[in-house]
Amino acid sequence: MNRVTHILIVLLIGSWLSGCATSPTGRSQLMLVSPQSAIVQSEKAYASTMTQLQNEQQLVTDPKRLRRIETITGRLISKAVEKYPNSQRWQWSVAVIDDPDTINAWCMAGGRMAIYTGIIDQLALNDDEIAQIMGHEIAHALANHSAERMSRAMVMQAGLIAAGAATEQDQLTLAGAALAAKLALELPNSRTAETEADRIGIELATLAGYRPEAAVSLWQKMAKVGGGGTPEFLSTHPSPGNRAKTLGRLAERMRALNPNQTKAPMHPVKMVTSGNI
Repeated sequence: MNRVTHILIVLLIGSWLSGCATSPTGRSQLMLVSPQSAIVQSEKAYASTMTQLQNEQQLVTDPKRLRRIETITGRLISKAVEKYPNSQRWQWSVAVIDDPDTINAWCMAGGRMAIYTGIIDQLALNDDEIAQIMGHEIAHALANHSAERMSRAMVMQAGLIAAGAATEQDQLTLAGAALAAKLALELPNSRTAETEADRIGIELATLAGYRPEAAVSLWQKMAKVGGGGTPEFLSTHPSPGNRAKTLGRLAERMRALNPNQTKAPMHPVKMVTSGNI
């Protein structure tokens, strides 16, 4: 075992012993990367992504589209910061990306979000269904799933190094936190994390004034898209059919949280457009 490998393994073991956390649902999480570090790395990745989209003229500027997403996400965020006070300090922002072929949406650590026109238009989503999507993605951030994925990426790096699959030059590069962040953005969430985000997301959407049953119709629509291929959004998510059934059972319990579907007030959210990154 060379010196670099030895140091990395010792650091990993030390981090593992101290890197435990608990999710909002009480689940034990491996946290080798702090939530704050995940926010910092996500901010850099988001800025880079938005700059590229701006250069490619893919940031939607249509006021009607932007206002619709701003209203829905603003209501969701108001409930998120109420239930999770630490997120009050986040730089909440959302971009609508003009890409008719991409069925996707996401929220990075720190509240930086995006939704693609493809998922809205191809699925003909109503406001309640959009709220379920964005509630789910916001839930990933609230539950520190980005930091969890970065931690998984670090474990993967250490495993690669320990197995001797990387040269010493590569080992020094792999040790960087920035690369861990990059890998984390490419890694899918675990099925456990997806289930957790479903549970938190449907609750947020219901409290914000949107119908919990929309989570079921959303995933029924998801099950019908794709044709011969798998949309990007579905490639990192469990089976839509099974998910719809589980969410249907959750929806029955959620109705009692907001039986009159009272709309929450809007929390300020930055709409990312060209010249506003």
